[in-house]
Amino acid sequence: MDKEKLVDELSKLTVLELSELKTALEDKWGVKAAAAAQVVAAAPAAAGAAEAEEATDFEVTLAEFPADKKIAIIKVVREITGLGLKEAKELVEGAPKVLKDSAPKSEADEIVKKSRSYWC
Repeated sequence: MDKEKLVDELSKLTVLELSELKTALEDKWGVKAAAAAQVVAAAPAAAGAAEAEEATDFEVTLAEFPADKKIAIIKVVREITGLGLKEAKELVEGAPKVLKDSAPKSEADEIVKKSRSYWC
């Protein structure tokens, strides 16, 4: 089976089926799959290279996270955004999602640092 066919077939699976597949592969191969959580602070997309160096407001996005750290991530998202439990859970489950539309560089850096300390 070629890679494209495999990707097409895997795309048809539900999240639960993909989770079960991940566990089965980990057991068979004797490995543990764990993606690092990724919170990104980036300059506004419309900014050019010269403007990006001088940018003062940054968009903070939760790009992805390891499934086994979901509760810790929800806690951090609640702390950062002030959202309730249900709203923070929905935001995390819908990643990639913007956590803050506009944050000063120091705040964006602090969010990234804080988030990594919880799940890395």
